[in-house]
Amino acid sequence: MRVMAEKALWSGRFDKAMGQDTLDFTSSLRTDVALAFYDAMGSLAHVRMLRACGILPAKEADPIIDGLKSIVTDLEGGTFNVDLGLEDIHTNIEHRLTEMIGPGGGRLHTGRSRNDQVATDFRMYIRDIALSAVNALDGLIDALISISEDNADVILPGFTHMQHAQPVTVAQHMLAHAFRFDRDGDRIIDAYLRMNRCPLGAAALAGTTYPIDRKMTAQALGFSGPTENSMDTVSDRDFVAEILFCASLAAVHISSLAEELVLWSSQEFGFVEMDEAYSTGSSIMPQKKNPDVAELARGKTGSVIGNMVSLLVTLKGLPFTYNRDLQEDKMPAMDSMDTVIQCASMMASVVETMRINRRRMEESAKAGFMNATDLADYLVMKDIPFREAHGIVGAAVKYCVRENKDLEALSLDELRKFSSAIENNVFDVLPLRKCVERRNSYGGTSPESTDVQKEHLLDNLAAREEFVHRQTEIIEECWEKLLK
Repeated sequence: MRVMAEKALWSGRFDKAMGQDTLDFTSSLRTDVALAFYDAMGSLAHVRMLRACGILPAKEADPIIDGLKSIVTDLEGGTFNVDLGLEDIHTNIEHRLTEMIGPGGGRLHTGRSRNDQVATDFRMYIRDIALSAVNALDGLIDALISISEDNADVILPGFTHMQHAQPVTVAQHMLAHAFRFDRDGDRIIDAYLRMNRCPLGAAALAGTTYPIDRKMTAQALGFSGPTENSMDTVSDRDFVAEILFCASLAAVHISSLAEELVLWSSQEFGFVEMDEAYSTGSSIMPQKKNPDVAELARGKTGSVIGNMVSLLVTLKGLPFTYNRDLQEDKMPAMDSMDTVIQCASMMASVVETMRINRRRMEESAKAGFMNATDLADYLVMKDIPFREAHGIVGAAVKYCVRENKDLEALSLDELRKFSSAIENNVFDVLPLRKCVERRNSYGGTSPESTDVQKEHLLDNLAAREEFVHRQTEIIEECWEKLLK
């Protein structure tokens, strides 16, 4: 038997309600239920504006306002009952309002469309979760700074092509990851500033004939202003695509950190040991201690990138203005942002609690002739062209490989076999700690340079914290005013 669902708001043109199978297929309720609070607050701002503009008289607007405030109380208290027989959360809220105050609840839809209503709700949701993502990423930066401070003088190999390249400090390496997440936080705030425009009042696509005040509505909801073009407004999902790119790049950076820590925790590297709280064992091999949290953070990156691609493919063939395809914008963004926030928070805990194996790192740093470049630079300072110096050092390394020696273990006589320009002061250059300390160029690995880097990160953290605090404060003040 074909079960028929209740008629929808738009059903006046139709003789019968949509079939249950159509409702099931088109329903967005299981996803957009997350927008319930934002929908109620957006409706409050809208009806207060209608009242202020004289579009709805007080005797009609006030019961709607009281009903919506009651619905917000139910939503915050977890007592709002969602009717799965209705197509979305917006219909649920309006249906509940009409149950509470009678047919006058239908006047809530005056001067707006579902198109601008949904776009507004979703911007408010993304706006909030973007601030949460900034906080999570900054928490990871804090953890990286902390471990860099605790192990600032520990030397380990720096790699290119996964081969030993030059010596670096743990501080430099951890701060390198921190600067990636620093950019991620700034990038999300940049996206936030662009998305923080209010769609309400664009209506279906062409605006409305009612004398509404879009600036009033935007201000009431904490937006920086209304969107500029009604056609663009209802079809625009740039803010979703942009936040999905931000999430994808942040996930890639989290994955890169996780990959290194997985490698570093292996017996072959032995650079770090994961805390037991963030490791798992094996069901068959009792000796195992697996870095599962880091591995899962690495693995979840695929779904975040996939969500971005999914949305872009959805958008790529859409004409102006609203198309039902746009209903598919919410799940990818919600999933990706939740994933990035969770992964950043978990990786912060992993980093904070892992133990650095100083001895193993420094032993590894002694292998691979990582002071070879320093010897070449030393020769250049003796007026030998770098290309020639490169060849001299290459020959010295070949000799060391044959003799099973390190460069710093060679005597002055042995070194002078390769160049008579080498003098006794070469031994002020070759020790690995000297190699690190001498790299004090801006952004380099010396303690002097990494101290500057750390201060810049701390300044950026403070600036983002202030931004998040201020925006959160603005939004909360708006909610308080709307609920008075």
